[in-house]
Amino acid sequence: MASALTYEPVARCSTTKARAATLHLPHGPVPLPIFMPVATQASLKGLSPEQLAETSCRLCLNNTYHLGLKPGQATLDAIGGAHKLQSWPHNILTDSGGFQMVSLLKLAKVTEEGVRFLSPHDGTPMLLTPEHSISLQNSIGSDIIMQLDDVIATTSPDHARIKEAMHRSIRWLDRCIEAHKYPERQNLFCIIQGGLDLDLRRQCCEEMVARDTPGIAIGGLSGGEEKESYCQVVKTCTELLPDNKPRYVMGVGYPEDLVVSVALGADMFDCVWPTRTARFGNAITSKGVLTLRHASFAADFTPIEEGCTCMCCRSEADGGLGITKAYIYHVTAKETAGAHLLTMHNVHYQLSLMRSVREAIIEDRYPAFLNAFFNKLYPNKDFPAWVVGALGGVGVRLE
Repeated sequence: MASALTYEPVARCSTTKARAATLHLPHGPVPLPIFMPVATQASLKGLSPEQLAETSCRLCLNNTYHLGLKPGQATLDAIGGAHKLQSWPHNILTDSGGFQMVSLLKLAKVTEEGVRFLSPHDGTPMLLTPEHSISLQNSIGSDIIMQLDDVIATTSPDHARIKEAMHRSIRWLDRCIEAHKYPERQNLFCIIQGGLDLDLRRQCCEEMVARDTPGIAIGGLSGGEEKESYCQVVKTCTELLPDNKPRYVMGVGYPEDLVVSVALGADMFDCVWPTRTARFGNAITSKGVLTLRHASFAADFTPIEEGCTCMCCRSEADGGLGITKAYIYHVTAKETAGAHLLTMHNVHYQLSLMRSVREAIIEDRYPAFLNAFFNKLYPNKDFPAWVVGALGGVGVRLE
């Protein structure tokens, strides 16, 4: 099918399956690997578009389900899409809305036609079909759009339902391709399903790759499954996916998950966790998550993280705000400013981490990077077994 992106390879790790590339999209280039912040309702909670751009973000997520409800398709068509609505000159990826149908709405029913549910606003019966999902995303105008897939939790014991969902996702992709109006300016990604069944995942990969979409996502993970199983699915899928297309693992955001998944051959990730955890007063750092609402930080006048170049941590002399842990402790439970500042820091941390990952791949020192990363996170060398196993499977020994 038509493609509105170019995947430009830059480097490959000589030990692991990690890749560095540049993804050329309609609203500018995006360096891979990348973490994508989630601006659910056309806004990253607490940040202006300029503040989000300051973190170096060039590709963020919007949510089709939420934008379809408000402001609604008519408003999106009238203004000319989400880029104009949110004053965002860079790239946008939209999910299909299917995950929200199943995860947020208790009264959702999936049939071959689509997902039937009751409006959370007034209880009106509604239907989301593959065609309607694509129509909404066409109106949003996002640079990357996702197929509507049949989403089942990986922890479900109903294997027959997981198999049904995988086959239905393939059929729904065909309907999405047929309904897509603007393939010359919007890139449709397929989504690999199949639960934790590696044979189903292989079968789905074969079918989805044959459809030749501009990019490929691995879906249905981060649903509570064991990390060993997660890694097996990612590794199995990436081994079957073409080298010349971006690979997107949906819903992944913990730093250790990101760096391991890159080693397994994945390129793109998203998650609400960095922004959501900021609203609870938690800061992501290279030594782990700091709970800054704890009284032990009341008189700590050091930056959130030493050496961090985000707007919050940089000193005033270096053009930053010079925010301290003590200030975050003071405002985090009383003022929204605390959440805003930590959101800036957390998003910057994630994007900075991925820049460091990319540089390590380009310089062919990714195994050394992984050792330094995990030794800082686990100074007692009590590395999680799943990390040791997954990295060992791609030739990296933590020591």
